[in-house]
Amino acid sequence: MKKVISTDKAPAAIGPYSQGNMANGILYISGQIPFNNETGKVEEGIEKATHQVMKNLQFILEEAGLTFANVMKATIFLKDMGDFAAMNEIYASYLEDGHYPARETVQVSCLPRNVEIEISMIAHRF
Repeated sequence: MKKVISTDKAPAAIGPYSQGNMANGILYISGQIPFNNETGKVEEGIEKATHQVMKNLQFILEEAGLTFANVMKATIFLKDMGDFAAMNEIYASYLEDGHYPARETVQVSCLPRNVEIEISMIAHRF
């Protein structure tokens, strides 16, 4: 049975999708952008943007009773692949050594709200 995972700490869905869906112990998290719910603004600059995206993902994981150690797969969309090194350093700071998910990073021409980064994840309750 599917359970919708939703928290008011992360940006609300702005279309026909959920922040996350859990079924059979697997959590599918929709792509998160650097929208800060506390300020109501998009964080700009790849460093601030990446931190905000990771916080939004963490809020959803926590709502499901999970952590980044449960993440099996991440997909990262960057507006500029030149931001890869800065993004990668911040992304890694949220993960525990030895608990790195499978991942791909792709450059895209445009993201919602013209943001610099979006990340989606798949996590599993062990």
